[in-house]
Amino acid sequence: MVLAHLQKLGKPSIVKWVSIGFVNNNFRVSRSNFWAIWGTGSCQIAKNFSGYSRKKARMMEIAAEKEAQAALLDYLHSTRSLLFTDADNMSRNSPHFLRKLLGKVDNQAEIGRSITRFLRYHPINEFEPFFESMGLKPSEYSTLLPRQLMFLNDDPVLLENYHVLCNYGIARNKVGKFYKEVPEIFRYGEGVLQKKIDSFEKVGLSQSTVIRAVLSSPYLLVGDANLEFFDVLDKLRSADPAFDWIEHLMEENSYDWRQMLEILCLLGKMGCSEEQLGSLIRKHPELIFENSGSDALLLIGVLTKFGLRPDEICSTFLQFPQIPIAKFLGNLKHCYNFLVEIEMAMLDVGRIVCSQTILLGSCTIKKLETLLTALRVTKDQLCEIVKENPEVMENWVVGKKIKRLPNLTAEEEELRSQRMKTEFLLDLGFVENSEEMKRALKLFRGKGLNLQERFDCFVNAGFSKKDVAEMVKDSPNILNLSKDAIETKIEFLVNDLGYPVSILRKFPPCISYKIERIKLRLTMYNWLKDQGAVEPNLALSTVLATADKLFIKAYVEQHPEGPAVYERLKQTICSH
Repeated sequence: MVLAHLQKLGKPSIVKWVSIGFVNNNFRVSRSNFWAIWGTGSCQIAKNFSGYSRKKARMMEIAAEKEAQAALLDYLHSTRSLLFTDADNMSRNSPHFLRKLLGKVDNQAEIGRSITRFLRYHPINEFEPFFESMGLKPSEYSTLLPRQLMFLNDDPVLLENYHVLCNYGIARNKVGKFYKEVPEIFRYGEGVLQKKIDSFEKVGLSQSTVIRAVLSSPYLLVGDANLEFFDVLDKLRSADPAFDWIEHLMEENSYDWRQMLEILCLLGKMGCSEEQLGSLIRKHPELIFENSGSDALLLIGVLTKFGLRPDEICSTFLQFPQIPIAKFLGNLKHCYNFLVEIEMAMLDVGRIVCSQTILLGSCTIKKLETLLTALRVTKDQLCEIVKENPEVMENWVVGKKIKRLPNLTAEEEELRSQRMKTEFLLDLGFVENSEEMKRALKLFRGKGLNLQERFDCFVNAGFSKKDVAEMVKDSPNILNLSKDAIETKIEFLVNDLGYPVSILRKFPPCISYKIERIKLRLTMYNWLKDQGAVEPNLALSTVLATADKLFIKAYVEQHPEGPAVYERLKQTICSH
């Protein structure tokens, strides 16, 4: 028997050693030698014993819990006169309360009798196991316990409304969600809650559908909130009678039916017919049911801000790709940031977002640094590439190998730049091959891709696009300045010298003069004007465009101290 036990423990060497000892009748071994031979076998025995102990302890714990449940059931039903179904549910589904109750008795040999004896002399707060059996955690119901009550039968209104929910088919362990979110329904008078529930069946909903709807949105049982739910239901049925919308309701989620109604009405106002709306919801139910349509409303707001018309937004939704709307919004934001990072003019960014919404929302584009390295281009070059063909971004998505772009010759670069300049001027209203366009093209310097960015500087300063177009026609060379130079000079004229920005509309070449010249001429003119030596309303073009010698002779020398003041200002301004 000993050998068989050792064989089971997986120690064949020990079995052999013991067998030899018995055969030779010289089985002699010290205690220390035996444990040395046994080795790690003792660990195995300890583990087996420990596992057995834990299993036995758990079995005893389960037995104690069952006795405690039986004692609590008997107390609640027989002593406290609660309905058997309520008492049974409370005793079986309040493990935290039971453990607390078990901790108050000492006689572990007779758990049932000990608890019965304890309950006879120590009444419990029955709302604790009641709330726990409804699915609430102690941390959730601790603040919900009535201050003046201990016994459930002292609150018949609560019990009546609780029974209405349970009798309708709502699982008892789900009722806690109602008590936590809409506790006021448990104060309804007789028949009120049942009438609320019946109103859902009157519009043709099955019992299981009603249960799922109110479990996901308990507030539907409060006030007139169910009316908004019915309006959404009517919209969904009109759009697609066969659409099984209830499948998309999740008990763990909460739904804002007012917002869902808003998005359905908004889509209709933007031009979606009932047939189109039904097709859209069938293909993309998440537009309505995910976050109660919040993401769809956000997308509509973004596209509206970029200038899309309602019918264009409707068309975007009808072409929506098979990806989650949250993912679509994330991609769109990432692509927008990418366009900003490559320093594309905002007008071009808006144009691309409006014309390529589906593309941008479908592409998870790689990081800018990765693209610059892989394509071996600069930001300016990348900006030009995207402006010419936005669809190229489809080749730069995450998980796709990037192909290097072919290098352009100097002649090809010049032709591309010239083409961009021509397209820019045509957009401003220039007539193709006209003398006006030829003059502008001759005066433009630098690359064509920079023109729009410089044009936008004037628009951002407060001019209309029409005004800036007229300014460019009058003086094309105002777009030869860099973006920083244009912004600096406008800021200087407006903030330092106090001129209105509209002065540039009257004399666009003003922006082309150096700041030192503008400051010297205008400061000197203002001094002469204060002295009464010149006319007070000289045109800005006269002050700035007049040659130095003529300006000194015609204006500076009109005052005896004029030349000295002019030289002093010249030294001060030019030295800084």
